[in-house]
Amino acid sequence: MKKQQGFTLIELMIVVAVIGVLSAIAIPQYQKYVAKAEAASALATLTGLKTNAEAYTVENGIFPTGSINSELGAPSTALGTIAFLKGTSAGEGTITMTFNQGPVSPSINGKAIQLERDSSGAWVCNTSSDMDVGVKPKNCKTNI
Repeated sequence: MKKQQGFTLIELMIVVAVIGVLSAIAIPQYQKYVAKAEAASALATLTGLKTNAEAYTVENGIFPTGSINSELGAPSTALGTIAFLKGTSAGEGTITMTFNQGPVSPSINGKAIQLERDSSGAWVCNTSSDMDVGVKPKNCKTNI
């Protein structure tokens, strides 16, 4: 009698099928995880800028706007663009990060995260209305 060495074709096909099923489940979950991490990174960046915008507003009496980004320490990032926009009253305004098309996860391409300051100094986090609930940071509302 000869001793069997190696695997049969059926055994190899079963292993390939199992790997295919596992990857079909894992890849979408991984992409969602990456998008959630990118959204959290954007919110962390905006939160850091919130302190600088608050200090500027207290010192100057108005919310920063326009080309002031570099003065307030807004980083340039491949994720998207950061913009300061003054509101209707002196202390109101928003800091918005709009995600770029391309280098970010497809589920957040073109969407935005925004920190909004009202005239009393309270900050609220908002996201694009079409941002997936599983990707959106937990404390953010869907208002943009």
